[in-house]
Amino acid sequence: MAARTRNSYLQAIRGLCNWCVETGRLTVNPLATIAKADEKADRRRQRRALTEDELRRLLDVARRRPLLEAMTMRRGKNKGKPVAKVRPETRRRLEALGRERALIYKTLVLTGLRKGELASLSVGQLTLDTEPTYLQLKAADEKNREGSSIPIRADLAADLRAWLDAKAKQTQEEANSRPTVRLDDAGRGQNSGQPSLPPDTLVFSVPRDLVKILDRDLRQAGIPKTDERGRTVDVHALRHTFGTHLSKGGVSPRTAQAAMRHSKIDLTMNVYTDPKLLDVAGALETLPSLPLVGETEMEQVAASATGTDDLTASRFAPKFAPTAGKRCKSLASVVKMTAEGKASTLAATIAVNACGVKQKRPLTFAVNDPFKRGRRDSNPQPPDRQSGTLTN
Repeated sequence: MAARTRNSYLQAIRGLCNWCVETGRLTVNPLATIAKADEKADRRRQRRALTEDELRRLLDVARRRPLLEAMTMRRGKNKGKPVAKVRPETRRRLEALGRERALIYKTLVLTGLRKGELASLSVGQLTLDTEPTYLQLKAADEKNREGSSIPIRADLAADLRAWLDAKAKQTQEEANSRPTVRLDDAGRGQNSGQPSLPPDTLVFSVPRDLVKILDRDLRQAGIPKTDERGRTVDVHALRHTFGTHLSKGGVSPRTAQAAMRHSKIDLTMNVYTDPKLLDVAGALETLPSLPLVGETEMEQVAASATGTDDLTASRFAPKFAPTAGKRCKSLASVVKMTAEGKASTLAATIAVNACGVKQKRPLTFAVNDPFKRGRRDSNPQPPDRQSGTLTN
């Protein structure tokens, strides 16, 4: 027995014992100290919501499966193949049955009705010829015993109108009677040549074992009954699907609570909303951007991260800085010397190596006159400290 069921029984028995204490049949309530079970920690049946793709596959299988099973061979060489012959009247009946099952699932998903509420729905409770279209639940048929008006979406209202017209036509053909008297929403009679249904006619013939039919439809559609988290899919899970897709579509929690007809909003948000189907990552993208630095600093940080910050001109020693993108060479090699035979003296000449940090030699070295010697002296004399010139 689940914790929620045990708590409901405990509450009922406590009420009986309190009545016995008030009437003198008991001196104290013997169940007053019994603690309630934790319903959140001991949930025996956890339901999951179906995705949009799973819903389409379920409706398609529910519509085709009755006729498909009748046409499938059970034995012989064609076992498992849908090749059996079906009489025309049987085909029409099975097609109508499949259409009804698919419409039952669709109505449960798009209205959030419970199974018992849908089974009690009659033709007179539907208002499909006005705007907006809605259905009126009776207080005796609703769980909270209040009675509610539930809006119906336009496509579902069109499907319900077509279904009721086809059902009325089939009923007239079976009865083989004259055109009946059509009743409008106010109960006034109208003579019409179109067949119609009495207001107390049930909209759907909901079977008692609908959960077993749903299990077979799920199996045929390739939808797992239980997911990796141990949550199951049953008839009431379609109501969970209704609440989950409301939240997924951006409906406000208060509106979703009203659509689900819940007394507490936490029941709508925590129990009937599957967080696995919600686009949490997409919701985070709607948050505002909050940069920690300015735009100029952001550009400098981005340039430093990509290694392109050294492409800008240096403000320090621009005459000695190498040009980016050119081969590295010594600036001393491009110093123009005077021709041989002409006396010249290089005063305080310094050779600057543009790539000295990458070579294993001093950044500067003395330069002699190569045209007079024909070669570079390997043992240069130190410069005169007083004159600052190079001497041999």
